[in-house]
Amino acid sequence: MKIIIAGAGAVGTHLAKLLSQEKQEIVLMDENEDKLIAMDTSFDLMTVCTSPTSISGLKDAGIAEADLFIAVTPDESRNMTACMLASSLGAKKTVARIDNYEYLLPHHQEFFKKLGVDSLIYPEMLAAKEIVSSIKMSWIRQWWEFCGGALILIGVKMRQNSTILDVTLSELGKEDIPFHVVAIKRGNETIIPRGDDTIKLYDIVYFTTTQKYIPYIRKIVGKEDYADVRNVMVMGGSRIAVRTVQYVPDYMKLKVIENDAARCTRLTELLDNKTLVINGDGRDVDLLVEEGLKDTEAFVALTGSSETNILACLAAKRMGVRKTVAEVENIDYIGMAESLDIGTVINKKLIAASHIYQMMLKADVTNVKCLTFANADVAEFKVKEGTAITKRKVKDLGLPKGTTIGGLIRNGKGLVVTGETQIEPGDHVVVFCLNMMIKKIEKFFN
Repeated sequence: MKIIIAGAGAVGTHLAKLLSQEKQEIVLMDENEDKLIAMDTSFDLMTVCTSPTSISGLKDAGIAEADLFIAVTPDESRNMTACMLASSLGAKKTVARIDNYEYLLPHHQEFFKKLGVDSLIYPEMLAAKEIVSSIKMSWIRQWWEFCGGALILIGVKMRQNSTILDVTLSELGKEDIPFHVVAIKRGNETIIPRGDDTIKLYDIVYFTTTQKYIPYIRKIVGKEDYADVRNVMVMGGSRIAVRTVQYVPDYMKLKVIENDAARCTRLTELLDNKTLVINGDGRDVDLLVEEGLKDTEAFVALTGSSETNILACLAAKRMGVRKTVAEVENIDYIGMAESLDIGTVINKKLIAASHIYQMMLKADVTNVKCLTFANADVAEFKVKEGTAITKRKVKDLGLPKGTTIGGLIRNGKGLVVTGETQIEPGDHVVVFCLNMMIKKIEKFFN
C-alpha cells in the first residue's frame, strides 16, 4: 500500500514509524523540514517538505497513487481541507484528525464522505473512553470490550496474594478455567504465552473472559479487597478531561482541579452539576488532601506534562489511592511509568495509531488496539465463509509464533477458545499478537 501521512507531529511520526516497519510505501509530509530530517535518515520512508493543502505538493507526493491519505496536523480545518483535496486528486481513502465531537455524529459523517473525507478520528475522545473503562474497576490496569461486552479483555498486575502464581498455564487449563491468558508483560519483555509458561509475581497479565466470570478473576488475582470506584479526582482541565467527565457513569462523583482560573470558569459551563471544579495547583499535595484525596478511589492526571502526571500519580499512590491513571504522551516515558507502578497509562498517539492501522487491513476487522504497556496488539476479525481460519480446529491452524486466539463471539455470546475449538463463518474472533504481526495473521481471515 502507498500511504501518505500529512503532519510530522506526535501522531504522524509514530504512525509513520509503525507502518514503515511493515514495508509499506510511506510518504510523510510536513512544512517543517527539521521534523522530517530525523525521520528521513532513521526510517524506510520518503519525506516531502510541503503544505498538505498545496495541490502541487500533493501531486509531488504521488497522491494519485495513494491507497490511504492520513491528515493528522494539529489544525482540524487543515486536515479536512487536505483530505478533500487528496480525494479529488485520486487518493482511494482519506482520514482526518479532528477536535470537534459534532463531526462524528452519523448524519454529519455521511456529509463529510460526500466531500471526500472517508473517516474521522478524534484522539481525545478515544483516550477519554479508555480512561473511563480503566477506572470503572480499581483493580485492573486495562479494560477492553468486544461486541458490546460479550467478551472482555482485562489487564491485571500480579501481587503476592494471587493464587495462580508459578503454575504453568497447561496446569491451570486442566481445571477447565473460564478465561484465557493472552499476553504477559514481564519487565521489558512481552510474552504471548504457551502451555509451559507460568505467571510470575509483578507480571501484568492480560485475560480474556466473559462478564459472568469477572468476579472469579478478581478472586484468583487477589484483588477482592480493592474498593469499588465511587469518587474520582481529575488533575487538569484539558479536552480529554472534559470528555472523560462526560463519559463517567452517573454513580461516580468527580472533582476537577485546574490551575487556570479562566479555564475553571469554562469548565463550570461545560460540565454538569455532578462535577465540582476547583481552582488550584494539582501538584500541591496539601490542597489534594484538603479536597479529599484520601477518600478518593481513583486519581486521574491529565495535565499537558507527562512528568507532572507521573509524579502526581506517585504522590496519590503514597496517599493510599489504589487506582491512578496518567496521560503520558512521551512514549519514551511509558516504560518508566510502568516500572514506577503508577497504574494505567494513556497515550493518545498509540490509541490513534491503533484506530488508523485498522483501516489498512484487508480482512473484516472491527477493532484494533495497542496494549499500552505490552508490545502487543489485539484485533477483532469477522470470519467470512471459506477462509482458512474455518478449515481446521484451532490447534491445527498453524498460527505463527507470537500469536494466539483469545476468544470469539458467536451469535452474541462470548466464548473462550481452546485447541479443540472449530471457528465458524460469522464468528467474531479476537486475536492477540506481538507488534507488527497482525499482517501475518490477517491471511487466515482473507
